Amino acid sequence: MEGMPLKYLPSFIFTTDPNDVVVNFAMREIDRAVTKKPAAILLNTFDELEQDVLAHLSTVFPPIYTIGPLCALTNHFPSTKHEPLASIGSNLWTDEPECLKWLDAHAPGSVVFVNFGSVTVMSPGQLVEFAWGLANTKVPFLWIIRPDIVRGETAILPPEFVEETAALGGFLSHMGWNSFLESVCGGVPVVCWPFFAEQQINTWFACEKWGVGREIGNDVRREQVEEMVRELMVGEEMRRKAAEWRRKAEEAVAPASGLSYVNFERLVEELI
Repeated sequence: MEGMPLKYLPSFIFTTDPNDVVVNFAMREIDRAVTKKPAAILLNTFDELEQDVLAHLSTVFPPIYTIGPLCALTNHFPSTKHEPLASIGSNLWTDEPECLKWLDAHAPGSVVFVNFGSVTVMSPGQLVEFAWGLANTKVPFLWIIRPDIVRGETAILPPEFVEETAALGGFLSHMGWNSFLESVCGGVPVVCWPFFAEQQINTWFACEKWGVGREIGNDVRREQVEEMVRELMVGEEMRRKAAEWRRKAEEAVAPASGLSYVNFERLVEELI
């Protein structure tokens, strides 16, 4: 992680509370990994994506099995009647089929998807700036807005926004790891608005190392949102990089030859 500014370290690093839940959880898990000598550590990533970091971790921790991206790996294992792999996921909300129908009506690669995850919150002003920034691009977008996404209030868009953008939807990412890996598997670049935990470091890697992201600062301005979303949709270099990482992710989970696939099979045969 040479050259990474301190501000991109995981947010819990900067806490001054010795009882911080996330800090204590992280310390407890690291201690277990070092002192309890587990048979293996599983990571939802693939070697090409984090080669240098994985090489260093392998000198400190027990055997590491990279078995990701899991969102792609599960496609290569047959489902059974009682255990459909398609149902595996981390979604905390009910799927809405009408969204899929809406997406199917648009050309491939033409829609921006906006999702800030299950925990991220923002101010009413930030919500409005994101909304108008997206609307001003004139690009179709699908935006998942939780009722509690606005801090201390119910999320309500300005009436004039709803009236003027009834045919649109939305996109952006809080850069949670699962969400980012899904964008890698889809071969699409990301506009990043990290909130907490490891999302800042994910953002730095996406923007500075992997070449598939642009970061929006905490002081959200509609002009910046518009500019970055436009670049997201037409920027040739970011889209080329995203396609390249998608290819590498597919190679990692390819049956029989992909390293993540082989690691998963070895894990099952040797340890389970």
